[in-house]
Amino acid sequence: MDRTAFLGNAPLPREQSSNNPLDDGLRQLGSAGDRLTSFFRKSSPLTQRRIMVYGVGADAASVRNTIEKSGNRSLQVVGFVSPNAEAEINAAIPAHKVMCSSLSLSQIATQHNVSEIVIAVRERRGGALPLTELLNLKLQGIKVLDLSAFFEQHGGKVQIDNLRESWFIFGHGFRQGKVRMAVKRCFDIAASLTLLALAWPIMLCAAIAIKFTSPGPVIYRQERVGLGGRTFNVLKFRSMRTDAEKDGKPQWAQTGDSRVTSVGRFMRLTRIDELPQILNVLRGEMSLVGPRPERPYFVDQITATVPFYAARHSVKPGVTGWAQVRHNYGASIDDAADKLEYDLYYVKNHRLWLDIVILFYSVRVVLLAQGSR
Repeated sequence: MDRTAFLGNAPLPREQSSNNPLDDGLRQLGSAGDRLTSFFRKSSPLTQRRIMVYGVGADAASVRNTIEKSGNRSLQVVGFVSPNAEAEINAAIPAHKVMCSSLSLSQIATQHNVSEIVIAVRERRGGALPLTELLNLKLQGIKVLDLSAFFEQHGGKVQIDNLRESWFIFGHGFRQGKVRMAVKRCFDIAASLTLLALAWPIMLCAAIAIKFTSPGPVIYRQERVGLGGRTFNVLKFRSMRTDAEKDGKPQWAQTGDSRVTSVGRFMRLTRIDELPQILNVLRGEMSLVGPRPERPYFVDQITATVPFYAARHSVKPGVTGWAQVRHNYGASIDDAADKLEYDLYYVKNHRLWLDIVILFYSVRVVLLAQGSR
């Protein structure tokens, strides 16, 4: 199977309460960045964005939930507009949230001082959308977004439900210029050498612990799919028994996996097992930040099921990534589809500043032991 071809056919990690004061302290430390961001997002007449949603179905409810979960108080949903009486029958939005249908969109937008309109309906043929009104509103300075643009801007992901090849071809982003790649490579080398200088004592202790607590090699090499669909061997400290896949069939890691050794469980919890991948970065096989590389066996399965999965191979895989800090651990094809939405956002928008943001949140993930298995 050609893994380089496009085949058309994710909330921040959940935080759990704890009775351990140390865990609570780490959680508060990990949330410091969010609290600081929230401080600057406080509502004001100058920064508040008043959003009207055109639609009352499941997509409209998803827009509302995304805004509520974002914690961004500068975003306010002022109401929902039903496109027709039939939509109201299958509405997912409470009736008291639906605006008066006797008024035009322009009248509603003026009355409620709307600054953005999100189109949350999928059927657009046969006059389903009031295009003339929407055009006039846009010319008046009101931003008009479809679902894909909304979730990209406010959810940090690209929804794959309605994506077409034309979106990749004609949309902005997805530029892999030489200058950008050179800057990213220089950053990877500098950051990796710094990390290696700081982490080598931990890596030495990990190697000794593995050697004296379980038989087998210290470093585990596993084939993964990287840039352009080419395979390479990712390096990790061995955290499982040597007979973890004795039947020869790859398996997803599960919560409380019995194949994980006692030392391996601690390394997975703290992500120490991933530190040898610094060498993969220095060799140019990986980047510090990018979509996590997957095994060929799973790539073949996912690519046959999930549209555009191969698009994530247009950049180097990473030790950490946007999906890793925005989504829980994935251990199924459904999880892979959810994580792909975040990976596509990264592929489309990756910049040096985004890499730095992801590294910052990766520290939080490690401190709070989120998503480890």
